[in-house]
Amino acid sequence: MTRALSGRQARRIALAAQGFADRPPAGEPTAAHLRRVVGRTGLIQMDSVNIAVRAHYMPMFSRLGAYDRDIVDRAAWRPRRPGARLLVEYWAHEAALIPVQDWPLFGWRRDEFRNGRYRYTRDVMARNRELARDVHAIIAESGASTPRQIEDHLGIERAQGVPGGWWHRGEVKHVCEAMFAAGDLSAVRNENFVRHYDLAERVVDTDHLHDLDKADAHCELARRAARSLGVSTLADIADYYRTKTADMRPAIADLVDSGELTQLAVDGWRDPAYLHTDAVIPRRVDRSAILSPFDPLVFHRPRAERLFDFHYRIEIYVPEHKRVHGYYVLPYLLGDDIVARVDLKADRKAGALLALAAFLEPGRPEDIVAQRLAVDLGEMARWLGLDRVEVSRRGDLSAPLRAELATR
Repeated sequence: MTRALSGRQARRIALAAQGFADRPPAGEPTAAHLRRVVGRTGLIQMDSVNIAVRAHYMPMFSRLGAYDRDIVDRAAWRPRRPGARLLVEYWAHEAALIPVQDWPLFGWRRDEFRNGRYRYTRDVMARNRELARDVHAIIAESGASTPRQIEDHLGIERAQGVPGGWWHRGEVKHVCEAMFAAGDLSAVRNENFVRHYDLAERVVDTDHLHDLDKADAHCELARRAARSLGVSTLADIADYYRTKTADMRPAIADLVDSGELTQLAVDGWRDPAYLHTDAVIPRRVDRSAILSPFDPLVFHRPRAERLFDFHYRIEIYVPEHKRVHGYYVLPYLLGDDIVARVDLKADRKAGALLALAAFLEPGRPEDIVAQRLAVDLGEMARWLGLDRVEVSRRGDLSAPLRAELATR
């Protein structure tokens, strides 16, 4: 390792690789811009929490600004014509939207999940092979269906008082999940984000239904992760698609041998780093962006801390009295630094974007951060169809942020 990068150079490389140094669109973002974003990120992580906005809508907003969210819906679930689907749902970095042409790269994972992703689901499948055949037959005849609709077809009645959510699923739901993980079924979502299971061949183009050899797939996933990261460690590359470091190590070695990756050192990084051949170091990154907790720039928390000195934990599942920053806290990027975090909630009934708390990262300029964040919160509110931004008193950035918003 003869070459070394500074920490700041590594940050700018990472931001450029994720699209934050790209020129913003001159007009309203289009489906072509979504393709550009996905070309940078490789995937869009999903999450069901809708307290501000669902996570899969945020990466395009963070990189391009306000856009029509129907662009994402059409790309993933409601294409306007056959063959126009850009994205498909599968387990990549957790639940994610991936380019439909990447489906063959996860055949090894579908083999691993052949009987389900979790032990209980596998137990359900083991005793319900006939039910799985019935589920397949109903979906083949009726089209994309929810578990409740399938239960109705089968004449299955739930025990009184037992709801149909994740924690009280009937066995049909577990069978559908197992068949989804195995790739027998795929899924589309309605306007309420409810998953409807369908035959994989009706969602994924038949040209993409084949599977790559596991070693070849891992090499390609390593290549794509390294490109999306710009500069990365073995752990970073493995985490991007939730692969094992043992599988990524030989793939990275092959990419180094081919010249696609260069091994080097980054100041302050304990482990060796790998620079992708397409990586660039912009002179500066003059962007500001509110980030989803599941944005690929920060979803691997050790990397976020290493790149930005930003210690970040999502606190959705932390009891309220133990939360440090809030329920749904979004990082705030300014230039090549993460300078603040803000706990956001969309009060759709009142027409307000609520900043329940706002915190400045240590040593960052309070006045500049408050000015830029006020502008970006206003843009986010308008994007979500909300009339105003309201800032509560919690957090050391709240008072300057309220004062800045009062002048606008």
